[in-house]
Amino acid sequence: MRIRPLLLATALVVMPVAAGAQQAITGLGQSWPNSTDVSSSPNYHVYVFQRGNTRYVQVNDANGNVRGAFARTPYSIIGLPVGADAANLATQDEPLPPATNTSSEKVYEDSGIKVFVSPQPSGAYRVMAVSGDCKGDPQECTTHSP
Repeated sequence: MRIRPLLLATALVVMPVAAGAQQAITGLGQSWPNSTDVSSSPNYHVYVFQRGNTRYVQVNDANGNVRGAFARTPYSIIGLPVGADAANLATQDEPLPPATNTSSEKVYEDSGIKVFVSPQPSGAYRVMAVSGDCKGDPQECTTHSP
């Protein structure tokens, strides 16, 4: 009889931790990492990883193909050399020339980063990450003239 209350108490202690949306620390770059999909869009999968003070945000398309990833440090947002569209990652600190298709879809937002995806006619994706101080169009915040 003592085992049951002990098991119940153990389950009550463990369940809130397991039920929480804890961020993974491994799996960056994988098509289907063992992490919660936090995308705000049904067209994409977004996974968040945390190590120290750096948050990593990975964007996959609907088929699980890694499109790109960003590192959000306390000071900046940096595009990572991960995914099929690593050359098309744009941030406020790493702007790109204007994209062909300027319409975008927000796929993730938290207190420090907003991530948008814009499919291009070439089949590539422009993946943009901006901080909260970008109040306008993410294209404007991540673009420089050629």
